[in-house]
Amino acid sequence: MKKIFTSNAPAPAGHYSQAIVSNGLVFISGQLAITSDGQKMVDSPVEDQTRLIFNNIEAILGASGSALEQIVQVTIYISDGDNWGKVNETYIKIFGDHKPARAVVPTRDLHYGLAIEVQVIAEVG
Repeated sequence: MKKIFTSNAPAPAGHYSQAIVSNGLVFISGQLAITSDGQKMVDSPVEDQTRLIFNNIEAILGASGSALEQIVQVTIYISDGDNWGKVNETYIKIFGDHKPARAVVPTRDLHYGLAIEVQVIAEVG
């Protein structure tokens, strides 16, 4: 098992790793719309939050020896079900023809009042 950290994504704010590589997979902790320097994008549209999250995920994947195209499973938490269409449109632009397994979970409030959180599992190598 290997812990992953990159300064190109937000540092963990609690007792967890950005990601863990184990048995050929990378497990990325839930990512919120926070810049690598700690800015919380609370007032940004959900599309911008989604893009930032996947930019952060891409940086963590790169540090672990993986890439967006190697993602096998995505879990998306959204605080407002009305944002589902906007999130999905942005998601399609990010992934193109790649279609990982996915779950979308409507929730109540997310940390810091952000609109979306994303967790992924990807193959490494």
